[in-house]
Amino acid sequence: MSFDNNVPTTFPKLEPRGPGGPFLLAQERAKATFDPKELTSFMYGDEWLAKLDKVLNVITNEPTFDKTDRYFESREKKIATSYQHDRRFFELSKEHKWDETDKNIVNFLYDQSTPFSLHYGMFIPTLRSQTTDEQKKLFLEPALRHEIIGCYAQTELGHGSNVQGLETTATFIPETNEFEIHSPTLTSAKWWSGGLGTAANHAIVMARLITNGKDLGPHPFCVQIRSLKDHSPLPGITVGDIGPKFGFNSVDNGFVMFDHYRVPHVAFLSKYSKVTPGSGEYVKPPNAKLSYGTMVFVRANIVLGVRYAIARAATIAIRYSSVRQQFVDSANPKKWNNQVIETPVLDYTMQQYRLLPILASAYACFFTGSEMMRLYELNQAEMQKGNFGLLADLHASSSGLKSLTTTMAVDAIEDCRRACGGHGYSLFSGLGQFYQDYLPNVTWEGDNYILTQQTARYLLKTYRNVMAGKAVPSEHNHTISYLTHFLQNPQAKCPVKEANDFMNPETILTAFGFRAAYSIAQVADQLDNKGRSWNSMLVEIHRVSRAHCQFMLVRSFIVALQDATLSKEAKNVLRTLAVLFALNTMEKELSEFILSGYINAEQSTLLKQQVIHLLDVLRPQAVALVDAFALPDYYLHSALGRYDGDVYKAMTAMVEREPLNQTKVVSSYDACIKPLVHAGRRFNENGIYTAKL
Repeated sequence: MSFDNNVPTTFPKLEPRGPGGPFLLAQERAKATFDPKELTSFMYGDEWLAKLDKVLNVITNEPTFDKTDRYFESREKKIATSYQHDRRFFELSKEHKWDETDKNIVNFLYDQSTPFSLHYGMFIPTLRSQTTDEQKKLFLEPALRHEIIGCYAQTELGHGSNVQGLETTATFIPETNEFEIHSPTLTSAKWWSGGLGTAANHAIVMARLITNGKDLGPHPFCVQIRSLKDHSPLPGITVGDIGPKFGFNSVDNGFVMFDHYRVPHVAFLSKYSKVTPGSGEYVKPPNAKLSYGTMVFVRANIVLGVRYAIARAATIAIRYSSVRQQFVDSANPKKWNNQVIETPVLDYTMQQYRLLPILASAYACFFTGSEMMRLYELNQAEMQKGNFGLLADLHASSSGLKSLTTTMAVDAIEDCRRACGGHGYSLFSGLGQFYQDYLPNVTWEGDNYILTQQTARYLLKTYRNVMAGKAVPSEHNHTISYLTHFLQNPQAKCPVKEANDFMNPETILTAFGFRAAYSIAQVADQLDNKGRSWNSMLVEIHRVSRAHCQFMLVRSFIVALQDATLSKEAKNVLRTLAVLFALNTMEKELSEFILSGYINAEQSTLLKQQVIHLLDVLRPQAVALVDAFALPDYYLHSALGRYDGDVYKAMTAMVEREPLNQTKVVSSYDACIKPLVHAGRRFNENGIYTAKL
């Protein structure tokens, strides 16, 4: 017997056991009491959705945007594929005259960072916000034309979150009006910069400015690192890729070191602070808070992105849980074609308890992210008028929310992956590589634990000001409001007498505000009156930030629905979802609510009962609620989360593309398996063992 070893392995053309996924998801959608398309339009707006459809139609017909083999690619192949995508993306942008919204949608849908990602995400925004008109012509305009490709080099091998501890120096040389960039130690090597490994020929380098013998701390410089003629590293530059990571391997994260490398005076980005040519005199920025605006924008965008991360995980897990059937619920057996069938796993209360609060958190992050961007725009307008009153609260909240929500997202992705059972472990689920690539969010733009200290410092300062009568509640400062209410009645008690009383939004918001204020008051007392050190209080300080930001999430969700232009049916479902999010959060943090004295043990029992009740209420709406996020199959790239529910055909089709299945016999057979199996044995023509030699 012989066969062609070059024929790929394929599955027999069989149908899955009925009822199939498409039938089951159609049933789920029929249960909903609201129109998911109405909710989609409300969340995104029709103009954005029209752009989404238009862009999606373009990129799904582009070979360089194809995701089919994404899960099979080596790191080297991922980088090569990403470069091809970057070039085609630039060509399509010109061809279709894409604006910034269009481009953002493309990057969102493609959902894989590339060597050029930091060029768009950090290099260009920094040049826009921190350059003079002269520097814009020298650096920004060529960058927009892709004549120079840049990255952002801040983190070092030995320092990350502690920006003030960076070691790279930039010493002003008055005789030549140059800056000498230097890496004095091994740990001063710039590390982790996306695009630096192979793509960038320029970098925004954060280096310690030294002029007239004074160390003025880190400042930004635009530095050429590779030749524009042949892309080779310039003399005095050591640069390369840092190697494979836990995820994010389509990006060439790199390192760079400088050996007394000279750059011209114009390399110092000087929109705000300046170094006078010749004298080297340092001119401070007009307001030290101006640099906060960029940080707030980046962190607010990360919070905004969390909504998609959690929604994506929830969409995959909830759709799959509606299709996947396991065991027979003897108390409530399901039937199809007059036969008892297994129960969809989403019908089990434990699965609902795992997934529906995650779905609720996706919506909470959606409305909170939108509110953060609204406040950012409002703050920008106020700062232009010289009013910096909103900035401190916004900066503190964006820091804490970045920490809290990205942690929520990472946990949600992993919980959803586990909720998909064994198939969740396959990359074809769309959750494994997604988790790996999303994970850096908890570290970049501020480590999540360190960021909470920024939030807590602001909260403690505000508390002291309220105590001293120096702060009054305002329309946009809800921190002062809940602190004021707490101090007016620190012995207040929750009025809940029945489980359904927890449906009152005012009761919920008061509970979250009281718990946050109590936590702040306790930490302030320990620091101010009991002699505790900041370091000894770091665990409690982290909890203070968490409590404040959970209040913000709950408040943003509830307030967004008050004047929402939605049908009664859609609004009712969202209000129920908002309460589930709030009560599930309270349940997780129950010890703090009880310790504050606001909620007692009996009320905590009622709270738990209400959470379970809300799962039952929301169960029929689950698939429609994930549908409302309108995440295309192209974006999800998941066999389990397909809109049509045809899970098993999708899974086997992906398996057929596995490189190991492209031949009948593995290439290592002759060298590694055959010598063992054939040793001293005889086989007939059908490959059946007959006798020893």
